[in-house]
Order: sequence, then structure tokens, then C-alpha cells
Amino acid sequence: MLLLLIILSVSCKEQGTKQTEQYSDVLWYEQPAETWMQALPVGNGRLGAMVFGNPQHERIQLNEDSMWPGGPDWGDSKGNKDDLELLRDLLKKGEAHEVDKLIVERFSYKSVLRSHQTMGDLYIDFPNAKDVENYKRSLNLNDAVASTHYTADGKAYSQKVFASAADDVLVIALETEANAGMDFNLRLDRPEDNGHKTVTVSNPSEHEISMKGMVTQYGGKKMNEPFPIDYGVKFETRLKVKNTSGTVEAKDGMLMLKGVKKAILIVAGATSFYHEDYVAQNDNTLEKVNAKSFEVLLEGHKTDYKQYYDRVELDLGDRALDSIPTDKRLVRIKEGHDDADLAAKLFKYGRYLLISSSRQGTNPANLQGIWNHHIQAPWNADYHLNINLQMNYWPAEVTNLSEMHEPLFDFSDRLLERGKITAKEQYGMDGAMMHHATDLWAPAWMRAAQPYWGAWIHGGGWLAQHYWEHYSFTKDEDFLRERAYPYMKAIAQFYTNWLVWDEAAEKWVSTPETSPENSYTAKDGKPAAISYGAAMGHQIINEVFDHVLKAAEVLNIDDDFTKEVKAKKDNLFPGVVVGKDGRILEWNDDYDEPEKGHRHMSHLYALHPSNQITKAHPEAFEAAQKTIDYRLQHGGAGTGWSRAWMINFNARLLDPAAAEDNIRKFFQISIADNLFDEHPPFQIDGNFGYTAGVAELLLQSHEGFIRLLPALPSNWKTGNVSGLKARGNVEVDMVWEAGVLKKVGLLSREDQKVTIKYAGKTVDVDLHANQKLWLDGMLNSVQ
Repeated sequence: MLLLLIILSVSCKEQGTKQTEQYSDVLWYEQPAETWMQALPVGNGRLGAMVFGNPQHERIQLNEDSMWPGGPDWGDSKGNKDDLELLRDLLKKGEAHEVDKLIVERFSYKSVLRSHQTMGDLYIDFPNAKDVENYKRSLNLNDAVASTHYTADGKAYSQKVFASAADDVLVIALETEANAGMDFNLRLDRPEDNGHKTVTVSNPSEHEISMKGMVTQYGGKKMNEPFPIDYGVKFETRLKVKNTSGTVEAKDGMLMLKGVKKAILIVAGATSFYHEDYVAQNDNTLEKVNAKSFEVLLEGHKTDYKQYYDRVELDLGDRALDSIPTDKRLVRIKEGHDDADLAAKLFKYGRYLLISSSRQGTNPANLQGIWNHHIQAPWNADYHLNINLQMNYWPAEVTNLSEMHEPLFDFSDRLLERGKITAKEQYGMDGAMMHHATDLWAPAWMRAAQPYWGAWIHGGGWLAQHYWEHYSFTKDEDFLRERAYPYMKAIAQFYTNWLVWDEAAEKWVSTPETSPENSYTAKDGKPAAISYGAAMGHQIINEVFDHVLKAAEVLNIDDDFTKEVKAKKDNLFPGVVVGKDGRILEWNDDYDEPEKGHRHMSHLYALHPSNQITKAHPEAFEAAQKTIDYRLQHGGAGTGWSRAWMINFNARLLDPAAAEDNIRKFFQISIADNLFDEHPPFQIDGNFGYTAGVAELLLQSHEGFIRLLPALPSNWKTGNVSGLKARGNVEVDMVWEAGVLKKVGLLSREDQKVTIKYAGKTVDVDLHANQKLWLDGMLNSVQ
């Protein structure tokens, strides 16, 4: 169900907003958005909009998270276990190029074009628009409201936009104090799909517009071949006008309003993915919201949103720069100036985007969150499992948004069921596995025409980490028993079947393997993708086995399966091997790389997001640093999400100078005017990865203790943060001055003892349930 409520309301009081909002968490601009990457996003998890703020021809681009073509009907597998054995035999003979070719031919669905799509657009056209003065467009992160304010002929006009999860509504509020009111036309539309109309628009009544359609992909692809998809999710978007002044006329699928000072437009939209009778769902939604005033809707939205957003606060100073428009602040950074407050705002923006694109009961945030204006989006705006989907959820636990993590688990549970079929049919193995990408229909099969992408088998293994992390941060034993352990066990079952015994190494090896999207130089000097073992694969398998065993210990499970997992973990080929030049090997053998500055840093999974490389392992710790230095020397971290990952690496390596440098480059190279991350083009994972990285610079708990301000950048000299989460379900507040910790507050939900480290000092403290303990900068108790 989508509900878009548009309320036209303005007041002169709002003209002073630049002063009242100056020290809030506000992004603001002095001109309307000219491009989509300048528009401002709102969302409630399932539905969203991009707001342009054009006072003459406003465009509000609409999104809904289930707008997908096709269905779950393309099967679950291709190839069989005999094909796998053939590839393993060829690898042993050194026939890497033949394996690269055959793994695609035998197993892959090859190139697939089946994309998440836009829901369409609402246009508000003002035919008698006048010259605009005193223009300001903003997004207030504190209450998740996007606003536009201006004057014309000395009279005030405004527009407000918010997406309420409480009422499942998107609200756009406009108002004028002009005596004659406003004249404007309303229309709904959606782009064509390769020349095919995608919607029909009508006027069910004098106050309504209905837009009905079905998501198709006539330019679709499967197996590298054109594959027109003429079916998919069905939907209706319906707009209803309520006005207290002026007139409304319905004509040719449009609504024409004249002399309006205030009006309410309610647009409800529902899809067949969520509701069998999506038209009836729209009826129900309109009926419920029709009885609520704008003030009630706004209050319900704020109350719901702020219960999550207000949990964490970060202040890094430089608040006086709030008087400068956001796009001009970005220019300042490109010119070499620091802006600690904008760094803090980008952190907060990541939390805002997660709350806005991932809520309980919705689909998880995709490559673009929910904000996508395409029929055919870049990379299908789907779910890439070789870092991108996981990076979307890196900030969920540490920035106190555990509830936003739940859509990932709901989706992963669906994916697990199809992954079990893929494992059995495609590889003849028990358990479950997923390849590198999937979509709304949760297929686990291999896709991509090149082995560098599709042949990777660890999508499910990486997702398993998120189940364990959710338990580690929340200590929710019911979740561990009922959801995390069953998921992790299924992935571990597949790995116990998948591993082969290497007689020479006397270790269990994962083969065939890839290192996501990268290649190595084979013996003939040509690039190859498939290898006999790779670092990331062994690191993920080791981690899955480790988490299964830890979960089994908590749940008092000791059976034949856990014994097998322990035996294979104890004899697994190591995922962290230091080569002769001091770097961590990306593959089992010490291969050269054709692309030395590759954007993926897969062999450092053990450093982050895993915890297999820490300061307690000095050789690997030093090797990880050398690995990063080498990548960067050759142009690495060129994409937005890769730079964000690098910031997390810097944090784990306790390197504030490198983090400061990479944060500056992230702003200079990868951040658009609306603060969206540029891959390029737009991918939202960089936003989420950055927010997680800032948290890692301030607080770490992956080593079994809590490390405070482990990598504080020198240009964040004075600041404070509250509400961050450490593993063990401990909330942490900190205040620092001149780079030195002044005090820290710790709040636990249960009685427990925790270890704290700061500036070379280690203390053990007893925490009592729901009683905040304050320590000073020397980690002594204070009142």
C-alpha cells in the first residue's frame, strides 16, 4: 500500500526558517533541483519520493520497493554435480581459462536484465507562476521533512514533504497566504517501457486520479539474449483531493485546482506483491487517512521517526557553517577546506536513509535504497551479495537501528529456501548457498556472462555474518535460536559438503573459487578468474563455522553436525596468508594481478567486516596495512562504496590520518549535491558504508572489549557522541576535547562486566542493568 498525502499549506511564519533551522541537522539549498541527483529523498521504508522543489513545475518522483517485473518462475539452478567435478578436475590440471569458460556455460543464467523500477511521477504545474524570491529548499534530518519556501509578489508560499511510516503515507504540504490562492494542475504519469505504455490514467470521481499498471521489462535479458518480460507486479496509484477553498475539476486523467489556499491531496498506491486485492487496499488506506488532519499525520510521523533517529547524536563542531548552503559547503571541501559538521551530517544522513528505506515488514534497501527513477536501473537496482547489500546494513547495529536490520533477515530467510534448492539441484549438496546477486523474487542461481562476477558462491555466507552480529549487539537469544542458528547451520551444511581435501596442503580447500570481480594472472600471462582457493572464500567459511560453533555453545547444542564443523574448521586452508612481499594473498597462490588498484578489497574481509585480523595478530595486521597501501598506490578506492570501505579499514587499523584523508577524498570525489554517494552512478551503499565507518572511528567492540576513540581524525578535535552501540547491548556516550576523552557513559540492559580500552589503559567495569555508569578520561568512575 502506498499513500501519498499532499497538503497545500503555507504560513508567513516559516519565512524565518533559515535562522530557526540554522543549528539543526538540515541540508539546504538556494535553488530548486535541476537533476535527479540534486533532488531530496524522503521515505518510510516501503515507499519513497525524490522532491525537486520547483515552484513552477514541481516533480515528485515516486518509488515503492516491490516494483519489479517477472516473478519467481525462472527456476532455481543450471548445471549439476558432474559439471562441478569436471571443473575441479580441469583446475587441478591448470586449465583456468577453460574453467572460466565452462563455469559460465554450465552454471550461469548469464546476463540478466530484470530491474527494480520507478513507480512514476506526480507533477504539480503552476500555469500562472510568478517570479520567485527568497527561495530555500531543505531536508531536516531531525524530523524527516523536506521543505520548500519562497515568496512571490511579497506573499509566502511553502511546500512540505514527509513519508510517514506510522500511517504509511507520503505527505506533501503546500500553502499560500496570497489572497487569490493558487492555480495548479495535478497529474500522475510513468515512463514507457521500450515504447510500451506502462499505465492507464483515469478520473474515478471529480476529486480523484487513478493510475493503474503492471511492471514489465520489454528490454529484459536472460542467458545473454533478449527476453521481453511482459508480466510482473501489478499496482494502482490513486490520488484524491480535499480542499477547503477554491475549486477542483477532473478532466482527462488530470485535476485542475483554482483559487486554492489550502488543499489535501491523498495518493494511495498498493501492489500485488503485498496485497492480492491491491485496489481494495487503496480503498482502506484512503478511508483511514481521510479522517486524519494534517497536524495529526505530521505528529504521528514525527513521533514514529524520532524514536529511532533521536537515539544517536553526533556533534563535531563547525556548526557556524550551517549558514552556508550544503552544495556550497561541498565546493569548500573540494577547495581543500575542512568541514567537520558536514562530516557529522553525512553520518546522520546515512541513518536517515536507513530508517527511510528499510522498515519492519518491508523489503530490504536495494542498490539505490528505494530511490530509483529508471525503468532499467544501473545494475538492476537489485541486491548484490558480494558487498553491496551487506554494506547497506553495516550501520544498523552500531548506530542503534537494530529494527532496520529486520528486512534483511526476512529477505535472507526467503533467499535461504531457494538457496537450498540451488545447492541440491546445481551442486548435489545439502544446506544452502547463494551466488553474487539476486532480486525481489529471491533466486540464488548464478548470473553474469563473466565468471568474475557470477561464479562467486559466498553470498549466503556473508549474509550469515549479519545474523550473528544482530545477536552480538542485541543478545536476543530467541533470535539466535529461532532465526540465526537455522540460517547459519544451513550455510555451514553447504560448506561442509563443498570443501575438498587437498593432499598436498593437508587442508580443506574451497574450489572452484573467485575473488569478487577481480582476476589474477595465470601461468600463460593472461587474466583468469576461477582459482583453486581464494582468501575471501576461506575467510567467510572460517567465520561461518566459528559463528555456528559459538551459537551452538550458547544454545547448548552438541551433535554430530557441530563436531563435523569443528573438525573442518580446525583443518581449513587459512584465509589469511602473508606473501613474500608482506601483503595478504588474495588467492591460495601468490599470483600477480592485472588490475593492481582493483576497487574490491575482498582479501581484507578478515579485517573488516570480520574480526579475524586485529592488533592481536601483528603480522596479519601489518600485512593488511601493506595490502591497502599497495591498492591505493595503484589507484584503488575509486568508487564511492570502495572509499567508504577504506574508511572502515582505516578505523580497524587504528589509523586516524588515513581515515581523515579518505573522508576528505570521499567528499571531494564521491558525494553529489544531495549527499547521495556516486559509484558513479548513484549507489546508496557508499552512504551506509561511510556512516558505519564514522562509528568505527569512534567506537569498536569486535575484539571482545570496547575500544574508545580508536581512530579519531585530528580535524575532529572536540566533539561528543551519544547512543552508539557496542556488542553486548551496551550504549556508549562520549565527550572529548582537544582530541582527548573527557568522559564516557555506559548503559547496559543487563548486569555484566565489560572491558574498556582507551589510550593504552585497560579497565574492567561492572555494569548494572539500566543504570548508566560514567567514567572520566582516565576511565575512573565519576558521579
